[in-house]
Order: sequence, then structure tokens, then C-alpha cells
Amino acid sequence: MTRLSVNVNKIAVLRNSRGGQDPDVLQAAATCLRAGAHGITVHPRPDRRHIHAEDVLALSTLTQQHGVEFNIEGNPFAPPRPGYPGLLPLCAQTRPAQATLVPDTDGQLTSDHGFDFTRDGARLRPLIAELTSYGCRVSLFVDAGNPALEEAAALGADRIELYTGPYAEAHLRGQPQAALALFAGAARRAQAAGLGVNAGHDLSHANLGQFLATVPAVLEVSIGHALISEALYAGLEATVAAYLAVIAQAR
Repeated sequence: MTRLSVNVNKIAVLRNSRGGQDPDVLQAAATCLRAGAHGITVHPRPDRRHIHAEDVLALSTLTQQHGVEFNIEGNPFAPPRPGYPGLLPLCAQTRPAQATLVPDTDGQLTSDHGFDFTRDGARLRPLIAELTSYGCRVSLFVDAGNPALEEAAALGADRIELYTGPYAEAHLRGQPQAALALFAGAARRAQAAGLGVNAGHDLSHANLGQFLATVPAVLEVSIGHALISEALYAGLEATVAAYLAVIAQAR
């Protein structure tokens, strides 16, 4: 069954826009878990634009208390700076179930592409090994069209996370079939190489069902922006429950 990990970055964006502690990231995450979410995802960035290192520590404790998975995303190449110790030190301290490595930079509004293994593979390999030594499952963010996505297995990764932004755009245009075929093919290639398949970015209540019904054996979807946006209208618990219903129906 596909598992739903809720990304709570957007709660932190709203909190940081005003300062203080409201809305409370920890309370929002607990609400998602109470509604049945299978895990929590965060993507701390060096510029602290949303999730802070302090949030990561608190959410690690929360997810351990609930016995659910904690997924920390981030750029493993980004150096530490004040307020951000670096992705690997955060993982060493919190020992998340999963570390998802993403090649984003400070200038990116959001993650919008996967790794180039020809360029990044040599640097990734020792970092993946270090994360594995912490007990983390390691997933690499990749484009569905990457001709060398199987290389993730050779680098030591356990999974890939398919960057689903192009699928979401195609779905919005009412022409998802070519994108679905591409993603289904990418998932099969990864699975044939021994990799598990996750998916994330711009997945929503509107497009998730068709994606899961077409792309085989997706183990986990990480959803934040759309889910939190929809929760402004329907409420957080009801929105999480609605996503879980889509997942169950697609299965």
C-alpha cells in the first residue's frame, strides 16, 4: 500500500511570516498523524525560510512517540551555516527513517529537478554510505526522464523519489497520458534495478488517484503544498482523510 507522508513546511512558512509559534508546526503534524497519515516530511533549508533545525528535533521526537516514519529532505552538498548544521548532522542527531537527498539551491523557490548522476554520483556515494550507517533509508530525487536513474542503486540508495511536477502540469492541462507513461516506465526501470519508488511534488487530491492507478507499486507519496492549501478550506484532519481515501481507492 502507498503510504502518505505529510510535508509540514508550509505550516512553518505561515508561522515565520509573522514570528512567534503560531501556527504550531508540532500541533499540525500531530493533527495529521491523528487523522491517519503514515509519516511526516520536512525539508529544512540553510536559509531557514520554513522548517528550522529546532523543528526537526521536535518532530523527530513526535514521530518516534507515534511510531511513524520521519523523512528529512535536503541538499547534502549545502554547507552548514548559523542556524543550519547541515543535512547529515541533522540526520545523525535525529536518525530519521528516511533521508531524501534533493539537489536544490538557495535560489530555488522549490525543488524542481532531480540529480544528474554523471555529475553528482561520485560526491553522493560516500554521503549515502554515511546516512546508511545512521540507520536511514536513503532516497534520491530524480527526474522520470533520467536515462541513468538505475545508477541510484549502484550508488547505494534504497529508493528514488520521482519528481512529479511535470506530471502535475500535464494533468492540469488535461493531457496526462504521455507523462503517466513516462513515469510508469521510470518506476518499472527503478524497480527492476532493485530500487523502491517514492513520488512527490505538486501531487494533489485532483491528480493523485490517476497517478497511483497508473504508476506501479509507489511506496510513498510526500505531499505538502496542495494538502495544506486544501486544508485551509476543509480542515487538516478532513483533508488528510480525503487523501488517504484516494490512496485506498487507487489500490
